[in-house]
Amino acid sequence: MTYDVKPGIKPPLDDNFRPAVLCNHAFLADVEASGRPVPLTLGIEQADGTRSLYSTHVLPKGHPKAEANLKYVERAVKFLLWQRGGHRVYVGGPAEIGEYLKQAYTPTGARAFDADLWSGVYEQPFEVVVTTAEAVPPAREASIPLGRHLEGYRIGFDLGASDRKFSTVVDGEPVFSEEVQWDPRHQKDPGYHYHEIMSGLHLAANKLPRVDAIGGSSAGIIINNRVRIASLFRGVEKEKFDEGVGGLFPRIAREWGVPFEVINDGEVTALAGSMSLGVNAILGIALGSSEASGYVNRDGNVTKWLDELAFAPIDYAADAPQDDWSKDIGCGANYLSQQAVFRLAPAAGIAIDESLSLADRLAFVQEQLAKGSEQARLIFETIGVYLGYAVAHYADYYDLSHVLILGRVTSGECGDIVMARCQEVLKTEFPELAKVISVNLPDEKARRVGQSVAAASLPAVK
Repeated sequence: MTYDVKPGIKPPLDDNFRPAVLCNHAFLADVEASGRPVPLTLGIEQADGTRSLYSTHVLPKGHPKAEANLKYVERAVKFLLWQRGGHRVYVGGPAEIGEYLKQAYTPTGARAFDADLWSGVYEQPFEVVVTTAEAVPPAREASIPLGRHLEGYRIGFDLGASDRKFSTVVDGEPVFSEEVQWDPRHQKDPGYHYHEIMSGLHLAANKLPRVDAIGGSSAGIIINNRVRIASLFRGVEKEKFDEGVGGLFPRIAREWGVPFEVINDGEVTALAGSMSLGVNAILGIALGSSEASGYVNRDGNVTKWLDELAFAPIDYAADAPQDDWSKDIGCGANYLSQQAVFRLAPAAGIAIDESLSLADRLAFVQEQLAKGSEQARLIFETIGVYLGYAVAHYADYYDLSHVLILGRVTSGECGDIVMARCQEVLKTEFPELAKVISVNLPDEKARRVGQSVAAASLPAVK
């Protein structure tokens, strides 16, 4: 059994959308109404012993809707793994729920992709530990200061699936930025990525008298400057990945010989928001070639969470669109990125020339909007509705006061349309949440190059 709750504000181009936040809230309302809520604690553990806990309740055994426990917890674990990252999941609660998840994360289970991926990321076998709520080990969270170093002559870069951006920053002031289209996902030779990145760095360096530090952001999971997994490099064969991709940024760092740091693009999104707005407890969401996200806590630090919300579910519809990489359905990238634009275009009656690059396809739809196309407007209104329900869902998993929206999809009038519908959803469906969380768009320049500028502040210069 699954909950099937229709949104109060329907996305204009998607009748089938079933917001995860509404389905979860309906389930939890039934749990409370049962009078016998059963505690359940989920623990997500990384290889170094860092551990996050998430506590909730489920329906008691024998309840007419008890079968819904399985769907609710399975989706929660999926979300938590991509939000926080780990190779071990503790399921502290009813044994049947734990055993269900244990089967799902086997090589033949529904979440086989995820089990294999997390084993590779943390270089440990993935496992689900079935236990009681009281026996789940305690939380061991960690956070670190991030960036905000502005002195000297710096280069910052941001690598996306359709374009790469490079900026120069002098004592905190951006002096040069350039965006170049590229197509990294279909390249089998890691030498392509190396030469494209080095080309951008040399171009930026030519604008400076010297280079004191280089900071960058890239889609994917990056630990200690090494890429563990990233869709940008999906074309590179496995036997070439560890050295050609995993060793890519350490190689570039050695060749430049200056402080060099690369992290996930979502974390830089959050850093850009924290720096530009002067606030913390902020979630940054970049609507670009995919959905990039990152979080800065109330202390102004980043946690060891991964915040890869592109692959975290936000739609519980049974026929939700499928992610082409993980093969799961209802995940953020299909709703909060240019992938959503392309998916919704046929429903809006807009034909896109698929021979165009991804960046040019998006530009074409945005040009139609600029010419007054109501069909194009419906696409961005739909994305805005998605965003409103997604922000409410994220608020159930993050301690939030601010959300910053960035990315190419929000350029120009598109961002205003997306924001208006997002605010409408929050004020109508979640009025109490709307009072305590502010959702903002930066100015146009910061939307497009803010990440590469913030990235420049990552390395400390001795």
